[in-house]
Order: sequence, then structure tokens, then C-alpha cells
Amino acid sequence: MAKPGLVIAAPSSGSGKTVFTLGLLRALARRGVAVASAKVGPDYIDPAFHAAASGRPCLNLDAWAMRPRTIASLTAELSQESSLIVCEGVMGLFDGADLPPGDPCGSTADVAATTGWPVVLLVDVRGQAASVAALIHGFLRHRQDVPVAGVVFNRVNSPAHRSMIERACAASLPSLPLLGWLPRESALSLPERHLGLVQAREHAALDAQLDEAAAVIESNLDMDRLVALARPSPLPLETEKSSQIPPLGQRIAVARDDAFAFIYPSLLSGWRRAGAELSFFSPLADQAPPADADAVYLPGGYPELHGGALAAASDFLAGLRQAAGRGANIFGECGGYMTLGESLEDADGNRHMLAGLLPLSTSFAKRRLHLGYRRATLLADGPLGRKGRIFRGHEFHYAVVMAEGQGENGARRLFSLTDAAGRPLAEAGLAMGAVAASFIHLLDREDQE
Repeated sequence: MAKPGLVIAAPSSGSGKTVFTLGLLRALARRGVAVASAKVGPDYIDPAFHAAASGRPCLNLDAWAMRPRTIASLTAELSQESSLIVCEGVMGLFDGADLPPGDPCGSTADVAATTGWPVVLLVDVRGQAASVAALIHGFLRHRQDVPVAGVVFNRVNSPAHRSMIERACAASLPSLPLLGWLPRESALSLPERHLGLVQAREHAALDAQLDEAAAVIESNLDMDRLVALARPSPLPLETEKSSQIPPLGQRIAVARDDAFAFIYPSLLSGWRRAGAELSFFSPLADQAPPADADAVYLPGGYPELHGGALAAASDFLAGLRQAAGRGANIFGECGGYMTLGESLEDADGNRHMLAGLLPLSTSFAKRRLHLGYRRATLLADGPLGRKGRIFRGHEFHYAVVMAEGQGENGARRLFSLTDAAGRPLAEAGLAMGAVAASFIHLLDREDQE
């Protein structure tokens, strides 16, 4: 049976969606609710906070990068062993890639329309009062297939501030449920770095801060009324047997620690469903991938913050080279791509020598943002499948390529790329033998005959 769900959205980024969602998840969990969570878009960092708040894995949902049946399968997975699903949006409710109206652009609204979950709008009311009613009025009427079922007001400055907003909403939006009035609170904030929030696993006091956020939510939100707005999704309840990304092998060693933390839970569960056996190792602890692994996955993360430790991890680097020598499939994404290269220059200009399995040198000393959806087509057979297979994913990094040796020692490009609108981009990534990597984080594959 499909479990009821709702989407937490906002008019813009920076409205406080993530910490509000975390406080709500923790508050529900403390009440004994079996709450599951999802995150709209390709974000890795927020889902780790969700998992810490709820005690359950958070799954990503993306209406541009995922097939409809993938979203249906993940929605079914969220319904298993839960009684409520809370999905956190991304950016503003209607924000996404620059595509024609009607095309799925990866917005929160697209996911809400696909899943059928109603939207709770979190509105940051700093610097405005009665004008908030006009803003909400527009959001209610912008898309008829995206129902805004209730509103929560964040960063309310005083009782007088609340009174002005309340009167304006009562006059123009009399039937809209006003669910909560959150004050400005230090408990409702988290530290950030260049790719978003500092990772959940790096917060020594995270559990206490989640409890503080939950207490603020419980004191200022009509939780029972909010939960009553949730509705089941009409999507089919079958979980797809195939994986979003084909398994790299039968026994896959996955790097996982503070330097390699950007892993989609649905990717791992998909590989397990497809029959792969997974093991985990920590490069920062100088652990090598198991000698019996026939594939190695180096996900993204923050190797630029740990360049010295990785360069000194002799067992890890030797284990990677030995895996390549015995023909194991090795695949890296973003941070994993940089680690498979020859060197990485950190933000202070220090150069660290790494695996040397691909002719690549990268730098953070002169950062430049690379951001956007990508449609990636394999240029040759390799760990990800046959030439011509198409994937959808996302690129988000600040690293600059200092040297990339296409043609050097047999290195070849991995992907041809377009952006979300189909505009051609430069070919990306490198592959040598069974080693392949790029800056693209893959979310799903396209169906092909």
C-alpha cells in the first residue's frame, strides 16, 4: 500500500528548507512515526543529514535525470516499512534547468506533479509582512498540477510581525492552512562550505543539534495538521529489478569515508538487487580495496580537503594499481576522477601525487564552478557498458583541469556530452583499459532498444 507523502518547498533557495525538514524528521521520529525521506535533485549532502535525523536512508528523486519508472520504483521503495514520506525540495518550487514550459526541468514542482504529493510551502518572511500574502497567492495559482496544501512561515521576527502576516493571509487566502510560525533561531542553521553544507558525518554534535531543531519545530508548528495533509502517490508500487546504473562487477569494492562520501543509496541498493556483492573500504584509513574485488567504485566527495592524507595512503594507492593490473573494472566520479589522476593541487597550492591511473592533473588553487545537468553517451565499451549507452547525470565541482592527456598511453575520452537542453558540450572524462572516470555524477540510464 502506498504511504502518504508531502513535499517541503520554498519560493527560493536560502529559505531554510533543509533545517526545517531535518527538525520535522527528527520530531516525527521522536513521536514514533516511521518516517522516510526523499530529496529532490542530485544533492548528496542533504540526504546524509536526512538519514541522521530520521534513522532511515534518504533517496534522491529527479524528474529530469530519472526515468518516470525509476521515480515510481524509488517512491515504492520509500513506502516499504514507513508510514509517512517527507520529500525536501530544491531551490525555489518552480526552479530547474532552462527548458521550454512543460518539459521536465528537474524542479521540485515536477517531482510533486509526478508523485502526486501535496506541497507545504516554507516562506522566509525576513524583510516583508503583508506582501507575503501576494507572494503565496502567486505560488498557489502558477501550476494547477502542483497543489500547495499549506504554508509555514520562517524567521518571524516578533508577535507584531506575525499578526500583520496573519491578517493579510486571512483576507486574501482564507482557506489556506497556516501551519507554523518559526522564529529566528540558531538551532535552525548549519555551517556551510564550497559544495554546500559541511557533511553530516563531520558534525560531532549533530544529534544534539537535530534534537534542538526538533524542539523548535514542535513548539511552533501544528504537526498533526501538517501530517494530515499528506497523500499517497498514485504511482505503481513495484520496485524495478534492474539498477539505475549497471553494476561494475560481481564483487564491487566501494570507497567510503569523509573524502568519498557522495554515494546515492539507490545506486547501492540497485546494484544489490542486480546480484552484486558490495564491500566498503576507507582510503583515508589507508585501506586497499579487497583483493578479490572484480570492480572498484570511487565516488565523489572532498579529496581536495585530504590531499596529503591520500597521497600518503600507500596501501590504498598500491591496492588501486594492483586492481587495475589484474583487470578489475575501476570507475570514479568527480572526486574519484581526481584521485585516479596523477596529481591534485589543493587550495593552498600544495601538489599531491595520487594513483596515476589516468593522465590527469587537477587544481583547486584557481577554482571555477562547473554546474549543470548532463546527458552522457559512452564513446567506447567499458565498465559502464557498451558504446552508445546513454546516461543522465549532473556536474558540480570547482576543480580546474591543469592537464588531461587524451591519447597519452592509450587514454581516450569517456563521454560525449550535452546539457539539459541538448546543446553539445566538450567531450568529458578519460578511460584507459578497464579504468574510467569523469566529473559527472550519474543518476540514471536512458531506455534503449
